[in-house]
Amino acid sequence: MVSNRGVVYMGPWKVEVKNLDFPKLIDPRGNKADHGAILKIVTTNICGSDQHIYHGRFAAPVGMQLGHEMTGEVIEVGRDVQFIHVGDLCSVPFNVSCGRCRNCKERHTDVCMNVNPEVDCGAYGFNLGDWQGGQSEYLMVPYADWNLLKFPDKDQAMSKIRDLTLLSDILPTGFHGCIEARVGSGSTVYIAGAGPVGRCAAASARFLGASCIIVGDRNQERLDLVKKAGYETVDTRKDTPVADQIEAILGEREVDSGVDCVGLEAHGYGREDGEEHSEAILNTLFEVVRAGGAMGIPGIYTDADPGAKTDMAKQGLLPLTFSKAWIKSPSLTAGQAPIMKYNRQLMMAILWDRMPYLSEVVNTEIISLDQAPEAYRIFSDGSPKKFVIDPHGSTKKAA
Repeated sequence: MVSNRGVVYMGPWKVEVKNLDFPKLIDPRGNKADHGAILKIVTTNICGSDQHIYHGRFAAPVGMQLGHEMTGEVIEVGRDVQFIHVGDLCSVPFNVSCGRCRNCKERHTDVCMNVNPEVDCGAYGFNLGDWQGGQSEYLMVPYADWNLLKFPDKDQAMSKIRDLTLLSDILPTGFHGCIEARVGSGSTVYIAGAGPVGRCAAASARFLGASCIIVGDRNQERLDLVKKAGYETVDTRKDTPVADQIEAILGEREVDSGVDCVGLEAHGYGREDGEEHSEAILNTLFEVVRAGGAMGIPGIYTDADPGAKTDMAKQGLLPLTFSKAWIKSPSLTAGQAPIMKYNRQLMMAILWDRMPYLSEVVNTEIISLDQAPEAYRIFSDGSPKKFVIDPHGSTKKAA
């Protein structure tokens, strides 16, 4: 039997690389998954959402395999798989979805009704339906014909793997945030968070034709990175309110669109104590997005936040200034991005060099599986890098 190793959550602030069972064509409920495929992982990324788990902010059991951003080569398919074949190189959407339920048929794969008995939402490595994570050497993907996005040419894909690896989550997530915020030609946008998702949102806003793209963060290295890539920046460590900083850039205190790429671990944002306030991004967007404007909220919020600073926040209860925002008639869409709604068009944009600025701002670094625990720590400390795990040395072989 081929060995399998992966990154395992061992409690807050601790992950380890452990030996795992080799995946089988069986779902978490013990049912045969003849609709599934087994992949040899080529790249699997560390995400800011993994950091929420790492920090003890998203309830997860000790021993859970982490990871939800995977790209891999198919090495086995179930008997019901017809259109995906052994040898195909594919991107794996982080949403686990069936392709059969009402929500999937309406392109809401983020809220599939059949892959999680507890709630209409499934994801790898997230304690959402018990689907094991993909920061490992091998992975089982259910409903393979539906879920897997096959790259047209393997050699071409490997030559652009640093960008294509982003298709499993953060690029479509940033793009989704912009779409829901109605970013378009000539629009102005404020993006909260200069982490990898925020940087993908900035690249997406540029791709969609936005004019003034402003990215806010409290990490100077990340701000320097997005500034060098041609975006405007707001420093949320400053005493100067975000609206004042936007006015200094734009000449106006409000923007057309706002995107939350931070979520529940928001710090600062005009609060004198500089401490975490989970509601800070949402209240800031209520303030700086113009009347009749729109907001995309792909940042994670949860009703089970054991590491939160207040009893309210631990239950997912946030003190929002919605009464002040209501008069502005805002449009707001929150939740996970439906990756399959966007990943094919974004793949084609990458393959045809329509997003040539992506690598510059995302700043990927490829590491080995054994380097993952240290990368978690470095990322948690605010590194401006996007860590991409290559369990088999596939990218070096391709180069």
